[in-house]
Amino acid sequence: MTLPSSDPSPFPAEWFALDAVTLATRLIGAGLYLDGVGGLIVETEAYRRDDPASHSFRGETERNRAMFGAVGRAYVYRSYGIHWCLNVVCDAGEPGSAVLIRALEPRAGLERMAERRGTEAPRLLCSGPGRLAQALGISRAQDGADLLAAPFRMTAPGPELALATGPRIGITKGVEQPWRFGHAGSRYLSRAFRAGSPA
Repeated sequence: MTLPSSDPSPFPAEWFALDAVTLATRLIGAGLYLDGVGGLIVETEAYRRDDPASHSFRGETERNRAMFGAVGRAYVYRSYGIHWCLNVVCDAGEPGSAVLIRALEPRAGLERMAERRGTEAPRLLCSGPGRLAQALGISRAQDGADLLAAPFRMTAPGPELALATGPRIGITKGVEQPWRFGHAGSRYLSRAFRAGSPA
């Protein structure tokens, strides 16, 4: 599977200034690539500054500093001391907001993804934030990086996709917020949305 021959439009930089919930929905279907390896975003989660589940809720620290910096940058953290996770810093009006990229539909660099992940099953390459980061070769080295500058590349979403929404995964605070979004019916989601959850 490779990128289409016609070059997609670049991702609209002004979207990064939007609030986390709005950006999280607009990222569905956008392309995300690192050194030519990546695919289409099919699942996201929104985290706002005033959200008790957000890393920024208690203020700026060395770990979350990128969340309080320029929008359109990467915030990378290690989850449970094991997996790296990639977030998009956003919301020019509320520093500390970000969108977690939970899953991609693999489109480019599948051989490199398979080597990094230890599996050739497309469904298991990027279905989950830890898998995604491992497949793309993301680490703390990308924390604070500009997502619209090399070696990253982002492209605008294509035709509008059916959107599903539901509660976020793996958190104990802010669980009532339906701030997980995905391409409804995608086989590359980290976890299926419950029936009747389209937005």
